[in-house]
Amino acid sequence: MATVAVRGTVLGIESFGDRDAPLVLLAGGPTMLSWPDALCERLAAGGRRVVRYDLRDSGESATVDPLAPAYTLRDLAADAAALAHALGGAPAHLAGTGVGGMVAQVAALDHADTFSALTLAGTRPVAPGPPDEDLPDHDRATMGLLFSRPMPDWTDREAVAEFAATGASIRGDDPATAREQAARIWDRTPGTAPPVQSANQLGTVFTRLDCRPRWRERLSTIDLPALVVHGRRNPLFPLGNGEALAREIPGARLLVLEHAAIGIPDDATEAVAEEMLALGRATPAAPPNPAPKESPTDPA
Repeated sequence: MATVAVRGTVLGIESFGDRDAPLVLLAGGPTMLSWPDALCERLAAGGRRVVRYDLRDSGESATVDPLAPAYTLRDLAADAAALAHALGGAPAHLAGTGVGGMVAQVAALDHADTFSALTLAGTRPVAPGPPDEDLPDHDRATMGLLFSRPMPDWTDREAVAEFAATGASIRGDDPATAREQAARIWDRTPGTAPPVQSANQLGTVFTRLDCRPRWRERLSTIDLPALVVHGRRNPLFPLGNGEALAREIPGARLLVLEHAAIGIPDDATEAVAEEMLALGRATPAAPPNPAPKESPTDPA
């Protein structure tokens, strides 16, 4: 674990693999723990330098006020680009999951030269809120069950972990994995204030984040090898959202995880890693830096 200062803020990161290997940058959704340890380790074993990071107001990144974020989705996208440069890994393979996938889409559009490939997991091509008419919205029955529950006592680590486990059961994710992840997130959250805890556990800062302007209409301009990973049982962003991304990003490949909901389960790690590694192998290598030319005269 470490932190990196970029663009006037501080981002928490964790690195796997050889520092000199090609960089895969994983944007959290919103915390870095949205990306499973096993996937990070498998990508590193495949010859990649993997860096997962926390978005602002989550994990080890700077937390100011999740109830009134003084930054926009465009700022989070610019953070991704600045982090890739700060790590010395640009152009990098950028991946985002959930709300981090929205960050990754905008980063690939606004900072195309910084990235060599794009992976989008469990996300959609529009901002939080009502989706476009052609995109399936959250499953109402699932959302009703999730949001009819009382919030946990955010000062109680076990209560937060139990809340996450029961939520995972409702969503179709693995309760044991969700319990462990929530406890780890709780341990990394700066304080037990409900707005800070919910921002870390639930990504609630995105309900207050300025995500304008729309970007869906620009997806056809992405000129990067792209992979879309989506769980067939995802009740938050049903599969039609992933299908739309794969259809609208030129040449994008869609990997449907047949038995997955929102998270990437352990038994899908190998398939996701292989697709991501293949995407990197399909990326044209950056041209070597030309040797400096000697000046015939001394300008001094």
